[in-house]
Amino acid sequence: MTVGNDADPHEAWPGTRAHPPAHESPPRFMKLKRAALAGATAFITVNLWTGCPLLALWVGSQVVGQRALSMTAVGVVIVVLAVLVFALALALTWLNNAYDELTGRPRAERRATWLRSMRAEAEGHNSQRVGITVLERIVMINVYIAVITLVIWYIFFAGAPSPTL
Repeated sequence: MTVGNDADPHEAWPGTRAHPPAHESPPRFMKLKRAALAGATAFITVNLWTGCPLLALWVGSQVVGQRALSMTAVGVVIVVLAVLVFALALALTWLNNAYDELTGRPRAERRATWLRSMRAEAEGHNSQRVGITVLERIVMINVYIAVITLVIWYIFFAGAPSPTL
């Protein structure tokens, strides 16, 4: 503890500063790291709806071999697909947390609206205050593309009979 007028006016307690200096530089290669995280997010998101089902079907086809389709093969496809989707969802969560740390975004509460306390409604939602990150936008765009692609395929290319009225 300092005695007399030696104390730094910015110190809240001896040896600590109330506010960090304003001239701190951003982390090295910040834009490159952000671009790499965005690219990895786009790659994983596209593979959620293309790569995972294809790989699960391939594994199921290896189980069947030259025989007719069996429930074992169907079960393998379902289990492999579930494991792959879960692993990629964890990877997306990890990437989002890494992006938040890199950009200094405050941690937002990730609780479904219907699970929040009614008393907390007046405080406002963290997502409204913090905003949507680039990674979240990439995931949303991928979901839109996947749904639109499915609808176009079903309407124009599926060839399956639709119920007639």
